[in-house]
Amino acid sequence: MLKIGVSIIEGESDEIIMELEMQWDGNPNIVLDIKTRVGVQLPIQVKNIRFTGVFRIIFKPLVDVFPCFGALCYSLREKKNLDFKLKVGGGDVSTIPGVSDAIEEMIRDAVEDFTWPVRKIIPILPGDYSYLELKQVGTLVVKLIEAKELTNKDIIGKSDPFVELFVRPLRDRIKTSKTINNQTNPIWNEHFEFVVEDVSTQHLTIRAHDDEGIQASELIGCAQVPLSELKAGKVKDVWLKLVKDLQIQRDQKNRGQVHLELLYYPLNAESEFYTQFDPDYRLTTMEKIFIHNIDGVDSSDPAKSASEMKKDVIIRGVLSVTVISAENLPATDLIGKSDPFVELTMKKSEQKDKTRVLNDTLNPVWNQTFEFVVEDGLHELLILEVYDHDIFGKDKIGRCIMTLTKAILEGEYKDTFPIDGTEASKLNLQLKWTPQTIIRD
Repeated sequence: MLKIGVSIIEGESDEIIMELEMQWDGNPNIVLDIKTRVGVQLPIQVKNIRFTGVFRIIFKPLVDVFPCFGALCYSLREKKNLDFKLKVGGGDVSTIPGVSDAIEEMIRDAVEDFTWPVRKIIPILPGDYSYLELKQVGTLVVKLIEAKELTNKDIIGKSDPFVELFVRPLRDRIKTSKTINNQTNPIWNEHFEFVVEDVSTQHLTIRAHDDEGIQASELIGCAQVPLSELKAGKVKDVWLKLVKDLQIQRDQKNRGQVHLELLYYPLNAESEFYTQFDPDYRLTTMEKIFIHNIDGVDSSDPAKSASEMKKDVIIRGVLSVTVISAENLPATDLIGKSDPFVELTMKKSEQKDKTRVLNDTLNPVWNQTFEFVVEDGLHELLILEVYDHDIFGKDKIGRCIMTLTKAILEGEYKDTFPIDGTEASKLNLQLKWTPQTIIRD
């Protein structure tokens, strides 16, 4: 059974874009001849195929000569559903260990390799249509910072979470974080880069899993960020709420949140970049790294990618942190007060310091400044943990975790940060960055 719906999409002036929404249920006779490593051949039947998706057809460029367009591009714009069964010798192929998963992954990769922005081009009239081919238009830099309140999937102990990230779900393009054992509030502090081919339609997808060792990992939750929501050259700090299914979001269960820092930069577009904090100011040192144009680095070498360029540069400097005050801290003492203080930690270098203890207050004012020498600002995290002082030790109230990116970009700023682990507590900080950029030998 085949159902088709047609729509026309507004595009550029020299093109017509048509989208066909198709639903197909069928039982075709498709047989795959699979040869194993031990030389045994297995005829695998693909049966009971159910497919729903949107195909895109582009007629471009529009010309005055019949048939009025120079080339035709077609692609699978969106794969909404793909379901099928695999059988071998009349039985279920899932009974053969590893074979079913490998074949399903191969079929889904083949479909994904035909999914937009990948497109096939058919020349209709003579001409050069190479500009219609799939090309990289930019790079997405992702910093996986932390997660909080992840669902505990383990009966004994806590989950062992890791995260998969991708823009296109091809095996060679999926990035995987390290696993943090026995933790539902993990800190990763990892960097990843992704090729972007169409910023208007592509998404960053993340999937948080619980590592089960030799068994298959268990999905904790997933989330997406449309790349169209990112401003070129501007850092975006986001908390993504995890859901069970990206397509059917009916599940209201709290599966946790993941904290990311995102930066998208187009290729060869340095003249368009400005900082998000001062539109009249040209590129900062950090943004220059991301677009091949930092002082002291030869950006004329076309063989050196943006990623390689960044690895040659260390953002070094001094971070000054002024812990101004906190608001609405929870009462932890019997008299309805707390004795709060703040511990400051640089995650990578393990430098530590702390404020003085202020007795009997839920709205402490410290106004204390601390300085940290930072050797690699792009890969460092500042962790601030708020505690209640007790005669026999300390009780944790909550924490704030932040990258140094905004301080590096802006130089100095003051802001209010929510304290994770509390209902409405806030921490007021002022951060100042004094840079000293160096080039690795």
